[in-house]
Amino acid sequence: MATGFFNVPTPVNEPVKSYAPGSPERKALQAALAEARAKQIDVPMYIGGEEVHTDSKFAMTPPHDHQHVLGHYSEGDASHVKAAIDAAMAAKADWANLGWEHRASIFLKAAELIAGPYRAKLNAATMLAQSKNAYQAEIDAACEFIDFLRFNVQYMTEIYAQQPQSSPGIWNRLEQRPLEGFVFALTPFNFTAIAGNLPTSAAMMGNTIVWKPSNTQIYSANVLMEVFIEAGVPAGVINLVYVDGPTAGEVIFNHSDFGGIHFTGSTGVFQHIWKTIGENIYKYRSYPRIVGETGGKDFIMVHRSSDAKEVATAISRGAFEFQGQKCSAASRAYIPSNLWEDVKRYVQADLESFKMGGTEDFTNFVNAVIDEKSFDKIARYIDGAKADPNVEVIAGGNYDKSKGYFVQPTVLRADDAKYTTMCEEIFGPVLTIYVYDEDKFEETLDLVDATSIYALTGSIFSRDRYAAELATKRLEQSAGNFYINDKPTGAVVGQQPFGGARGSGTNDKAGSMINLLRWVSPRTIKETFVPPTDYRYPFLGED
Repeated sequence: MATGFFNVPTPVNEPVKSYAPGSPERKALQAALAEARAKQIDVPMYIGGEEVHTDSKFAMTPPHDHQHVLGHYSEGDASHVKAAIDAAMAAKADWANLGWEHRASIFLKAAELIAGPYRAKLNAATMLAQSKNAYQAEIDAACEFIDFLRFNVQYMTEIYAQQPQSSPGIWNRLEQRPLEGFVFALTPFNFTAIAGNLPTSAAMMGNTIVWKPSNTQIYSANVLMEVFIEAGVPAGVINLVYVDGPTAGEVIFNHSDFGGIHFTGSTGVFQHIWKTIGENIYKYRSYPRIVGETGGKDFIMVHRSSDAKEVATAISRGAFEFQGQKCSAASRAYIPSNLWEDVKRYVQADLESFKMGGTEDFTNFVNAVIDEKSFDKIARYIDGAKADPNVEVIAGGNYDKSKGYFVQPTVLRADDAKYTTMCEEIFGPVLTIYVYDEDKFEETLDLVDATSIYALTGSIFSRDRYAAELATKRLEQSAGNFYINDKPTGAVVGQQPFGGARGSGTNDKAGSMINLLRWVSPRTIKETFVPPTDYRYPFLGED
């Protein structure tokens, strides 16, 4: 029984370690990489607190060294999805009734475990399985997920503290109940922090979870599950299964206890899920919560007053860090004619200096794309551009998958502002540039807004404040995260809540109170201290 109104530790963003030569974190990470590469592990599913192995095994390999086997995971089937739902429902009452401060303690402990003893292991797993360099792994798997956990605890307390006013003789209260049923967390390969946040943000609010990660992220998801178990997440609260999407969907979206989905992935998959839920709406106890962050065609818009070197650096980092596989990565840019030659020269020099290779070599800025399917898709876009007389390859354009799925960072310049790679999501290290007449800034703003179905991230570069303000207003619906004189990537929990609208999702802003509000169902309670004993109101009296 709670005996106080508890204040949680004030969250601050986790400092990013440098991994400079000779630093202790570099040595620890190199040791963790060597240890992980030296063995093969057998990764189970986790259902109701039990480790579940099957005879159907699939290899886990680094994208940059696809002949090396890190281990195998056990693939499940529909029976395992059903078992995970049963485990989630069995754990639900005890978890929902646990004092919120104890739920908070569990996830605050998880943050401390990642900040300390698990930091190198989780970063190494992300580097090996998702081909992230040391810095990209650090800002993702360590810092961002730590921030999600700590800040979400703070947001949870702020939600619970929101209470209505009360008239004399009445006490009005508001309680935030977990959703009725279970929550399905469907997570992507590209951010270990997202893979951790989607199940934990809903669980923190008293929900129980069926979690299906991307197959290419299972290796680091297993480390996350180890952290959750050590932190004290009870059996059945977060159940981790490895099944194909249609199998999971057939069971989950036909189940009467389906309460909501927390999703990050492609727009097409999300729209199909939404349609399926709509067709099955009569089967559910409550209207499910549908929260999703999906695709993007993120832009950099440049005004003629901008500094060419600043623009080039934003392109080099914003388009090519983590091989362009961030949801927020710049994939189209609009450069005014007066700056184009300088921007081109600076970008070409940057890309010429990039080193590409495995993540174990810390001098590599660029690593491999996630798998062969992604590699082949990106290669088709590059080949199409090479064959088009109206497209110029400014830099890159080569690829090789003999050892790893390596795609050279590629910059295209298209004569047509609606060329394929200006419009379609590629999710790889390909940026397409449209050079516009420097005197047609406003017309180009309209072009930016109308070109894509997506509205995730975007940026404006300008040293003219009037132009910056105009772009901010005209592109109001074009990006859920908008940047002025910065690249369109790198949102920080507690500083830039993340999410977009249009074809990019429901804009429920991971890293904010907005997201956590989606995982509760409020109940208003009114208590009258001295109830009336006569139905008659004063107005009924005779004159």
